[in-house]
Amino acid sequence: MTRTALPELAPLLGAAKVDCHCHVLDPEAFAYGQGVGYRPAGQETGSADYFLRVLDAYGVQHALLVGPNSGYGSDNRCLLGAIAAGAGRFLGIAVLAHDASTDMLQELRSQGVVGVAFNPALHGIDYYRAAGPLMRRLAELDMFVQVQVEGEQMHRLSPMLLDSGAKLLVDHCGRPELSSGLAGAGFEALLRMAESGRTTVKLSGFAKFSQQDFPFDDVHAFPRRLLQAFGPAQCVWASDWPFLKACRRLDYGPLLQLLALMVPDAQERHQVLWDTPSRLFGFTPS
Repeated sequence: MTRTALPELAPLLGAAKVDCHCHVLDPEAFAYGQGVGYRPAGQETGSADYFLRVLDAYGVQHALLVGPNSGYGSDNRCLLGAIAAGAGRFLGIAVLAHDASTDMLQELRSQGVVGVAFNPALHGIDYYRAAGPLMRRLAELDMFVQVQVEGEQMHRLSPMLLDSGAKLLVDHCGRPELSSGLAGAGFEALLRMAESGRTTVKLSGFAKFSQQDFPFDDVHAFPRRLLQAFGPAQCVWASDWPFLKACRRLDYGPLLQLLALMVPDAQERHQVLWDTPSRLFGFTPS
């Protein structure tokens, strides 16, 4: 069996980096809610302190923490606790009800929250039909609408997202329908969103839509096409640590190597790993 050659890890360790999609799950310090649909356990969990050690091990200066629907739902105590514990290294994306007020959003922003997560891949599109006013409040506050879709969902959802006027963050390459290829309706809708100038795509989550084991050769065309359409000024990288519900073994270092394979040009890779997230979220050198 021929193995895909990956770039050396050592040069990546010294490069400035921001991880733009990861979770902190700490049920010992922040108990899960009674009504949550999924309760992560074992190696799916990780405290803020442990994640800081992971970041230090790989030379990652900052991370954008995403409040997980799993375990916590719209309870953001763990997220906010992690941001505070990070002492400037973390910012966050919260999970909120559609009726979250401007005052609530402003309070969260003062604590390091830069946007709100919308997850049609989990809840379906219809769940977000009433979320337009929340998206517009986020736009007024210059905060992000972060959206995780799958398959062809973006084909139906993109008009509402673009009409909101908000800055948009798209998770995990839009999790395209692999069988449809680059011409799938959802992926083509995502590519057209590059024209808005306010949509950023996370080059991440390959295991979520690949049908192969690492290094997920069957999906490489998608992030490369996104980089071509959006440019490195509208693309960021993310690990998705600690790999909730992963059906395959994943590790932080090989995922960094895979990003270097996807983005071989050193200048473009520096933009994706550092310049673009620093500009978008306001991270500064540690």
